[in-house]
Amino acid sequence: MGVTKTEIFTEQQNSLATTLKALAHPARIAILQYIIKQNACICNDLVEELGLAQATISQHLKELKNIGIIKGNIEGTSICYCINENIWQQIKKELNIFFVDNVGVDKSC
Repeated sequence: MGVTKTEIFTEQQNSLATTLKALAHPARIAILQYIIKQNACICNDLVEELGLAQATISQHLKELKNIGIIKGNIEGTSICYCINENIWQQIKKELNIFFVDNVGVDKSC
């Protein structure tokens, strides 16, 4: 099995790739959209909202938490999640930098 050579890339390239990899699942996008739409911390309603198993939701939440885009607070027997605004802004900034370059298409392409 091949080994990725992340050390040959910049910290910014590795960071953006890690973030995009974590976001590259429709369930995670749906989770983020739901949390944003609620404009508050959410607890157990993701299972009902998305129709996925609790274990599946938990795995997706773990991946989102690993990149810091969500944070969780324990409330009784539940963990309630909300968007980490600082990380959200950082990701927006990184994506804006990435997409700011104009792309020119060669006519022969």
